[in-house]
Amino acid sequence: MIEQNAKKLQELINHYNLLPHPEGGFYRQTYAASEHIPMDALPERFDGNRSFSTAIYFLLPHGSFSAFHRIKSDEVWHFYEGCPLNIHVIHPNGDYECLKLGRNMMNGESYQLVVPANAWFASEPVGDAGSFALVGCTVAPGFDFADFELADAGELVDQYPNHAQLILRLCR
Repeated sequence: MIEQNAKKLQELINHYNLLPHPEGGFYRQTYAASEHIPMDALPERFDGNRSFSTAIYFLLPHGSFSAFHRIKSDEVWHFYEGCPLNIHVIHPNGDYECLKLGRNMMNGESYQLVVPANAWFASEPVGDAGSFALVGCTVAPGFDFADFELADAGELVDQYPNHAQLILRLCR
């Protein structure tokens, strides 16, 4: 089974031309709206024009994780294939939430979930050795790396000491 999953993982990476993502895993942008929202029509947190919306494929192999980060837009996650994915969210007020992305609704999983703008979040596949999670992310206003902040573990622990163990495990 592990060999089959490893083969499928490599097939997905090759077929969708996925590249390593700075937060972990692999990705490829599949859509960026051709129209843009002008900066003066966006909230002050944005420092330039943004696409109406963007979308990516995102692949996380078992044993890897997407490190804590935040963006300035809401992000809708979509489950496609593989094992479930836990998305760990620390809201600006310090509340913690674990979103479960997957196909088993009896286990509290959902095919679509939303991570709100400015929340710190990290994700990890929940499966056996060799498994993976293939998901998609849609962002509006569209994603721009200028809106991406990778967490500094020490600073995040200082801000949210109640979540220190999770933060230290899921930061790079």
